[in-house]
Amino acid sequence: MSLIPEVKCRRCGERFSSLRSRCPNCGTRRVTQSSRTPSATPGTVGGTASYERAASNTRWQMIFGLILVAAVILAVIVMVTTSLNGTDVSVKPNKPAAVAPTVEPAQPSAEPVPTPTPTPPPTVEVLQIRFNDKELPEFTTYPGEILPLNAYVSPLTITDKVKWSSDDKDEEFFTITVDKDDGNKVTFECLKYSETPLKIYAEIFGKKYECVVRFRKA
Repeated sequence: MSLIPEVKCRRCGERFSSLRSRCPNCGTRRVTQSSRTPSATPGTVGGTASYERAASNTRWQMIFGLILVAAVILAVIVMVTTSLNGTDVSVKPNKPAAVAPTVEPAQPSAEPVPTPTPTPPPTVEVLQIRFNDKELPEFTTYPGEILPLNAYVSPLTITDKVKWSSDDKDEEFFTITVDKDDGNKVTFECLKYSETPLKIYAEIFGKKYECVVRFRKA
């Protein structure tokens, strides 16, 4: 075992005697290791003013770093929220131009339609039931007899027809048949005997005439 220590070349890795100043293989100069121990700086020595200032600076650096990280996180949240909402505050939509209202031309007012005045009904002066052009306020009949009767209305300008009716609603004792061509004419036919007299009526424009019918046995 050699008493002289060997060193390793820092370039080629060849080991050689520490007494040599250069590597016999590549000629690289050997660097002598310093045996001095570096002295401690004031900031690393506890209890000194430099140590207290270094600790205070370290705390402020940590606080500043946390504030910076929080600001970055907040900025990212705002950006994500804005992109999700699709809001673009830099561009504002143009308002539509106001359109002037169209003025319709005035329409001429329609003249009111006059309400027609109702024509008053004519005044009936004379209304009679007649037989052979003679007034017939009453007559006597028997079963099987047939008589032509007519209604006379005055003034003659009244063209409306009279309304015929009788006490014999069921036409049990006689019938009254209105003429198809002239509503003021009827045909009276006795059907059977009645102990009680009955009446025939002619009516027009509120005026009414009655004729009494009496019966006898055939």
